[in-house]
Amino acid sequence: MTTPQAAPSAVKILIAGGFGVGKTTLVGAVSEVAPLRTEEFLTKASIGVDDLAGVGQKSTTTVALDFGRITVSPELVVYLFGTPGQERFWFMWNDLVNGALGGVVIADTRRLDTSFASIDFFESRDIPFVVAINCFHGHNTRSPGEIRAALDLDPHVPLLVGDVRERSFGRDVLLALVDHLMALPAAVG
Repeated sequence: MTTPQAAPSAVKILIAGGFGVGKTTLVGAVSEVAPLRTEEFLTKASIGVDDLAGVGQKSTTTVALDFGRITVSPELVVYLFGTPGQERFWFMWNDLVNGALGGVVIADTRRLDTSFASIDFFESRDIPFVVAINCFHGHNTRSPGEIRAALDLDPHVPLLVGDVRERSFGRDVLLALVDHLMALPAAVG
């Protein structure tokens, strides 16, 4: 007779940020499975609706969510949900955040203003988060202190700088979130 195995505990993390900052790329870089992506080609209909400034030759966008998985141990699985970055899809964030333990805000120093909505989203819901500065092709002209000031981040919010295409950076971002969560005072109640 075999003993039934308990299902692993699941942890949900939300990956947020503005349009074209690298959310889909981060999920794909760290997921152990081929990530679910809901990418569609940009069309002429987005002209005047989506701000394409600073996103180079971007030709696709996430229209629903990205999904990835990391098995930490037989007892623990992390599920990653990437939000769509375009404002017209922000209503979906309220559903995606349900049950999330924490979040990652990905920011691009060329367009820091596109990160404000994500930071406000997590702060307004008291959801712990970290900020990952994505240096596309090593491009970053600001120091971490300048970025922290520009984003008006609380001193306790971790800020990491790197390239979301690199699996090791994605791992470091998620570990920073775990460390941040563990450092928070336990909820009373």
